[in-house]
Amino acid sequence: MKFFRILFRIIGSIVLLLVLIIASMVTTMDHTPYKEMPYYAQWKKIISEVKPDTSGSSGALRVGWAKVNITPASPTPTAGYGNRRGRPYTAVHDSVYIRAMVIDNGVTKAAIIAADLLIIPPTVVKLLQSRLTEKEIPFDNVYFGATHSHNSVGGWGTGVSSLFFSGKYNEKTVETIADAIFQAIVQAKAKLEPAKLTYMESIDTVDIRNRLVGEEGEIDPEIRSAAFVTASGQKAILSSFAAHSTVLNSKNIVLSRDYPGMLVDSLEKGRYNFAMYMSGAVGSMGPIEKGTDDFDEVKNQAFGVQKALLSDSTKKEDVKGATVEAITLPLPLRNPSPRLTMGLVLRSWAFNKAFGEYPVFVKALRIGNILMVGMPCDFSGELVGTLDAYAKTKGLNLMVTSFNGGYIGYITHDKYFDRDLYETKTMSWYGPYNGAYLQEVIKDIIDKLS
Repeated sequence: MKFFRILFRIIGSIVLLLVLIIASMVTTMDHTPYKEMPYYAQWKKIISEVKPDTSGSSGALRVGWAKVNITPASPTPTAGYGNRRGRPYTAVHDSVYIRAMVIDNGVTKAAIIAADLLIIPPTVVKLLQSRLTEKEIPFDNVYFGATHSHNSVGGWGTGVSSLFFSGKYNEKTVETIADAIFQAIVQAKAKLEPAKLTYMESIDTVDIRNRLVGEEGEIDPEIRSAAFVTASGQKAILSSFAAHSTVLNSKNIVLSRDYPGMLVDSLEKGRYNFAMYMSGAVGSMGPIEKGTDDFDEVKNQAFGVQKALLSDSTKKEDVKGATVEAITLPLPLRNPSPRLTMGLVLRSWAFNKAFGEYPVFVKALRIGNILMVGMPCDFSGELVGTLDAYAKTKGLNLMVTSFNGGYIGYITHDKYFDRDLYETKTMSWYGPYNGAYLQEVIKDIIDKLS
């Protein structure tokens, strides 16, 4: 009997210890309105101190472009669907690249990066922040985006998330990606030549759906593009669309760029010498899977988007002036509080311990009257329409893209925040009201750079 009393006491102590540990890690959601939070005042101070660039330009725009192949010599973990647990890909279906454009107006140089990756990894950005200096193009003048393929190179993530979304961390992979971005910028910069710029806006309602709430919600059907024609007659295009690059399902574990890869390849075989693609506001937006198998669906999605992009109904606007202005600003947020249940959340310290801490920022690049704003998240397509309309009242054509080198999860419309769904529960990490807050952040940037 004495033995069992001692055993029960030990078990009781262990249970109590576990309860205390859990209690220290778990709390309830903070619903304080965002305008009453310290981070809101911090953002307003940050944006108020931004001084618009008045240096002008010394002539016409010049542009150069390049791509660097980052297909590994042997299989890496596959970044994307969590249920794969980072399993290595089994074959290379199509190669993956870093693509770069460099824009120069004689006073300011900026670079645009589109990577065939799930996201621009924060680990890669950390390396680049020290490498990208005035000698080439400073980090603050480099605009990042990703195709968001769920079938590309992994091994770049840290913390618990890496076990699910990007596989076991590999420092060499991070260095390879960072070096490829650096080399693509160097190569593009060496090819600068005068160019004319056209903004293009196409409508594609048949290749996109609201995957969060279906027909209850809205879509962002616009394909937004910046097209260049150089003095030597070379043509390049940068396009962005909101449909997720998830045509290939989680059981198809091959290295691939998904439909953006086929779209870019087709554009380069036809009307353009060089093409780039980056995910737009992909939060809540899915592709339309039509076909007999995954790669038939990829083909149909890519050609559907291309058909809309090249259609006669595409609106085109010649961009006048040679403004080039780039900013990178820290983005204050409330403390992370990812949900464990709809009522209970993980405390900030536990989240940071598990996932790692990296800088969070917003990037913006104005070229003529095109304003690109890069967000550190899967930014919802439902949030873009009013911002697009507002930008046009300021004489700007807005392109909002996701995956700018930081990552804070999904940002959805606030009206869905209490829905028990993947985007609003599992991938919503920074509490309520971020839809409205980040819309205001983008609106403030529009005001500042218009």
